[in-house]
Amino acid sequence: MKGTREMAEIQIKNVAKKFGAYQALHDINLTIADQEFMVLLGASGCGKTTLLMSLAGLYVPDEGQVLFQGKAVDGPPEGLSVVFQDYSRSLLPWKRNIANVLFAMRRLKATKEEKRAIAMEMLEAVGLKGFEDRYPWELSGGMQQRVAIARALATRSKLLLLDEPLAAVDAQTRADMQDLLLRLAKQFNKTCILVTHDVEEAVYMADRIVVLSNRPTQVVEEIEVPLAKPRDHLTTREDPEFLRIRHEVIERIRSFKRS
Repeated sequence: MKGTREMAEIQIKNVAKKFGAYQALHDINLTIADQEFMVLLGASGCGKTTLLMSLAGLYVPDEGQVLFQGKAVDGPPEGLSVVFQDYSRSLLPWKRNIANVLFAMRRLKATKEEKRAIAMEMLEAVGLKGFEDRYPWELSGGMQQRVAIARALATRSKLLLLDEPLAAVDAQTRADMQDLLLRLAKQFNKTCILVTHDVEEAVYMADRIVVLSNRPTQVVEEIEVPLAKPRDHLTTREDPEFLRIRHEVIERIRSFKRS
């Protein structure tokens, strides 16, 4: 069962970030619950990735702090993995798929045999059983992104940060991958934060949508998505509640653009 807000996995407190004179983030406050699937939604270039990288400990806020499982984040913490948009750069092309997954597990306390068993289990979970000895460049784009997801799962991380991981795949693959991520999040009890600028993707995947402003990035609104799970691309997207939430999100984005 998805955790409550009191069971916080991530807390973002008054976070601000500058790059020189450029103000990227301003006074961000959010709490992400254990096993929640939260979506950060905003226009391209609004600072979504900057916020995500601050959560990952790759950027240090100039003001405020990020807490992961109650501890201040001042560098990449254990128990957190990132799936990037550009899978072709995140995978090592000279290593086979199984080796790519094992590479991410080098800090995991387990024997070689145990690590290999976990890696094989995760590749099977993402539908790549039988492709473990192929190289990434031998796979389609969607399959490469599945390797990247398997690698993130294999680290046994509790929190997955997903930086527009489906932006570079075709529409049908994107729909299939949305379902895959939702299924895996539930199967492995993950807390997920997804960055996207696609409103329909946000409504389809989220437990809660956080609408972000243009630069400097601030939280405009938090919108709950009480759609039943598991979700389906035919029935869920035709659900009147889906259409109502989609309308609400679009109206909110338009309203702050006009203001």
